[in-house]
Amino acid sequence: MLFEQLRSGGCLSYLVGCEQTCAGVIVDPALELLDRYAALATEKGLRVRYVIDSHTHADHFSAARELARQPRARMVMHRLASARFADIRVDDGERLVIGELRIRLIHTPGHTDDSICLVLPDRVLTGDTLLIGGTGRTDLPTGDPEALYESLFGKLLRLDDGLRVFPAHDYKGRTSSTLGAEKTENPRLQRQERAAFVELMRGFDIAMPEHLTEALRTNRTGGKTVKQLIAEAAREVAFMGMEEVLARIESRARDLVLLDVREREAFEAGHLPGARHIPRGQVELRVDKELPDPTIRVLAYCQYGKISTLAAARLRTMGYTRAVALDGGMEAWAQAGFPIEKGATRP
Repeated sequence: MLFEQLRSGGCLSYLVGCEQTCAGVIVDPALELLDRYAALATEKGLRVRYVIDSHTHADHFSAARELARQPRARMVMHRLASARFADIRVDDGERLVIGELRIRLIHTPGHTDDSICLVLPDRVLTGDTLLIGGTGRTDLPTGDPEALYESLFGKLLRLDDGLRVFPAHDYKGRTSSTLGAEKTENPRLQRQERAAFVELMRGFDIAMPEHLTEALRTNRTGGKTVKQLIAEAAREVAFMGMEEVLARIESRARDLVLLDVREREAFEAGHLPGARHIPRGQVELRVDKELPDPTIRVLAYCQYGKISTLAAARLRTMGYTRAVALDGGMEAWAQAGFPIEKGATRP
């Protein structure tokens, strides 16, 4: 068996493969490692057959849908998962066949209602059901401490103590444990009475994940993240550095239109000298009137360089093929001590 663990911050994902048949499976992939999974599978000579999310993630963005677009790859989740794009919906006691490998699936609700653990011959991928020295939280959507108790003490902890535990998260740099070690050392598992365990879980006051709403939206619907939209836009446009823009301003060059796409208050508080102003939300509606010549060279900028990237890409799709974006934003421009004008746009 080929087995690779990949880390992105506190998120852990896995590439598992059958050496005899070169069939592989990716478990709990994170979107920021998308290209790395493809490169690693190629390096190991694996063809990905399944992409599995152990549950609907609420704290990061899953790459499962993107990876499952590969030829002959299928996305797998529990039947209760709200992700409508899952190809194969599984349930407790079923298994997946990956070449000569068999992966047994255990439904372990509690962290979420669609949580599953994946049992291999010598290890178990526990998702967020069981962590090293902890368990998954139960205060996120569909979480249930009563269900988590049953999943842990009624199912997972009844497996062989020697099985290695590979969770979906760890924030202390650890890679694995064993079921036996967790039974004796995990503080939460020492509360073996249902009422005590449930009370413990309900007593935690943990901050909500930073991107909770966006993560649930994208992981449930397959929609794109804001970061994805910006990255896609960045692939469609060219950029201009601040020093180059400053040189053109100082030389009074007339072949470049500076377009501020921030809101009016931000523009009037300080903008690039000589800039025009169209808020991003009005670009499509006003650009023909404000910039009637689509052959002109337009440089879009905003506060941090993200919204302007989207604006420049949209201008290009509208026929302004020389539209570019500032590499940076007004924040970086001001910090560099470059010249700023204040007040409303000049006619």
